[in-house]
Amino acid sequence: MKKLITIIVAVGALATSCSDFLTEIPKDEIAPSQFFKNSDHAYNAVNALYRSGLPSLFSGGVYSGSRIMFGPYTSGLIDNEYKGQEVHVQHAQQLTMNAVNMSGYLGGIWRDLYLGVSRANNAIKYVPTTPGLAEAEANKLLAEARFFRALNYYYLVRFFGGVPLITEPYESLENLYVERAAVGDVYALIVEDLRFAVQAGVLPNTTMDGNGNRITHGIATALLAEVYLTMSGYPLQANHYADAAQQARSLINGGVFSLTSHDRDGAGNVIPTASAYNKARLADYLPNEHIYYFEYTVGIATSGYAQWAFPTNISPELEYAIANNAYAPTADLLAAYSPTEDLRGQEKQYFHSSFTREDGTVVNFQKAPYLWYDEQAAFETATSEKDLPIYTYANVLLIAAESIALSEGVTAEAIDYLSQVRARAYWKQSAEQVKASLAGLTPQQFVAEVWKERLRELIFEFHVWFDIQRTRQFPVTDNGQINFVDVVGHNNSFDATYTEDHLLYPIPDDEMQRNPALEPNPGYTE
Repeated sequence: MKKLITIIVAVGALATSCSDFLTEIPKDEIAPSQFFKNSDHAYNAVNALYRSGLPSLFSGGVYSGSRIMFGPYTSGLIDNEYKGQEVHVQHAQQLTMNAVNMSGYLGGIWRDLYLGVSRANNAIKYVPTTPGLAEAEANKLLAEARFFRALNYYYLVRFFGGVPLITEPYESLENLYVERAAVGDVYALIVEDLRFAVQAGVLPNTTMDGNGNRITHGIATALLAEVYLTMSGYPLQANHYADAAQQARSLINGGVFSLTSHDRDGAGNVIPTASAYNKARLADYLPNEHIYYFEYTVGIATSGYAQWAFPTNISPELEYAIANNAYAPTADLLAAYSPTEDLRGQEKQYFHSSFTREDGTVVNFQKAPYLWYDEQAAFETATSEKDLPIYTYANVLLIAAESIALSEGVTAEAIDYLSQVRARAYWKQSAEQVKASLAGLTPQQFVAEVWKERLRELIFEFHVWFDIQRTRQFPVTDNGQINFVDVVGHNNSFDATYTEDHLLYPIPDDEMQRNPALEPNPGYTE
């Protein structure tokens, strides 16, 4: 049975006066004084976090793409056919963004993430004292709320750097203008929230699917591991590699998650149509590999990703009114995959460039995301409810490999974690051959191999720009080979040159107008 998608409950504000006669009692919304009066209110407050804040960035329009794609656009490795009218794509690729020309677009991201923070703050303050809510229930909801507050701040600090640190609900007109906190202070709150979610012992150690599609211990652990890895890189360089390794290792050793394997024929050869990647494409989600995913259900919240699985010129062949290659791989991205050795780069694995009509004729087109191809949606219903992975087990394995190598050395354990991801992709090599190719590398050489797999494996999880930010290294690709160069001073696929300033986005001008305490990011003062 298709999972239940939670409903966002809006909490309205009520203006009061001294006179009971003039007191208004709204009929279409709940006043603050009426909320958190029973357990349903507490659940509604937390349920809202599953669809607002950061999760909302994963939805979008057919022309614009989703806002989570903005980082990959900035990398220059992803294109959008409609960038002629979607100017945010042009500004990202050409690095021409500033506080004014991107105020509306980046302001929308800023407001949505702070909406998530605000709703989380509300839940964190009032859930523990909600009447009729058992202590175990309250602690579980509190852990979920603190997870989501951390998640929203984690994206805010990577998009914009230091941001206002708000930890209480806005219930008065006091302290409206909050200054930007130091990056380290933002991360300190993120870690505090996630450590609570991981260590409180109330989030079940199971799959998201096995927990009614709610936040689990594994989801919080995966995010904490990635946060520690990010803190170890730029701009903090705080060396939390051992902490990242500990969190990733605990999730791996927990035995809940695993990589999906390929189906093979009698001779042991991979069956391409039944590869792990095609299993991911065909399934609603892979419960043992997709640790955290964004839910879709037709009629409630329909996925737009199937519309982004074809270029626009194929639209007449589809049930959709229009398709758009909004996450089109550039030639530079495609060159990251070996055309012979890497299964992900083969036709109809990660990408596709043709389909066959019912009459047997083949239609060819430019490369587009095959992982988002939903045949029923494309040719029958024009609606898709396939869920979108946000954090996967492959990501955790790669976090573990990198963090262990940089805290303990290139151990057999680190090699094993990287080889699990690479051996699945390198379909013509055995796991032993892959491990042998990694043995004897220095930590820096080994980590570069991890970075290569992060680019190739996680491209549909939108991590590429965040990896460039934290490593300050840009992937230069050629026929399956990847070399890393300093991002500052490098030209991307659209011949735009990165400077240090481009590694953060401008604080939206509208937000600086609303809050005079905000200071612009360097390089965006005009």
